[in-house]
Amino acid sequence: MSDPVAAPADYVFRVDGDTAITTPHAAGPWDATMQHGGAPAALVTWVAERMPVPVPMRVARLTLNLMRPVPVAPLAIEREVLRQGRKIQLCGVRLLAGGKEVVRAEVLKVRTERQTLPDDVAEPAIDVPLPEACAALDPKVMHPFTAGIEVRSARGTLIQPRGGPVWFRIVRPMIAGESVSQAMRAVVAADYCNTTAPLDFGDWLFMNADLTVSMAREPVGDWVLLNAKTWIGPDGAGIAVGRLGDGRGYFGRAAQTLVVERR
Repeated sequence: MSDPVAAPADYVFRVDGDTAITTPHAAGPWDATMQHGGAPAALVTWVAERMPVPVPMRVARLTLNLMRPVPVAPLAIEREVLRQGRKIQLCGVRLLAGGKEVVRAEVLKVRTERQTLPDDVAEPAIDVPLPEACAALDPKVMHPFTAGIEVRSARGTLIQPRGGPVWFRIVRPMIAGESVSQAMRAVVAADYCNTTAPLDFGDWLFMNADLTVSMAREPVGDWVLLNAKTWIGPDGAGIAVGRLGDGRGYFGRAAQTLVVERR
């Protein structure tokens, strides 16, 4: 009698020093051996947030370049401070698989200092229903990474061409033994920008080669809204751009460069 197959641990990564052990929960929709882009984005953000700073700072921008497909495999973590100032810190984070660079990222942190703003300066209000009034995504269409996220759609679904605004709430830990930060919630939601592509998922690949997320403030609460659109060019490239919001209003923007081809 063969031994029973153990279920994967209920987290995406376990970080041991400078190594991230990846579980099958990181896999995305394109290939079971490849990670969803939200997984390394969350890992990079977690690494950068733990780099020491001289004054309180938060993540204001993430720029993630996917140099190669990121495998569901152990990843070596390299990190350095590229620029340390009194008001900003620029972090460089690299992820390597089998000695090959798969992710190169920059994370910009900005000093947090409360400002008294004019009364007429306000963030844009949310213009879609709140998650409680939206339809939940059918679990049967979820791949491993998205199965760890509660998804509620204001219009359409994640696999329907030209999908509409979607709310995301992370329910599976990204890093074993660690809480999910607000910046991690934002970058995970942001990596779904390309799900608004006007292409049939069964016939086309439209994988992102990068991800840039900018935040005027951190999200509030567990739910993050992604309100995105995708434009496809005639020569195998495209862009996906979205607004990021929460129950208080819109707080950020996300953008991806897409590589488009038939399956």
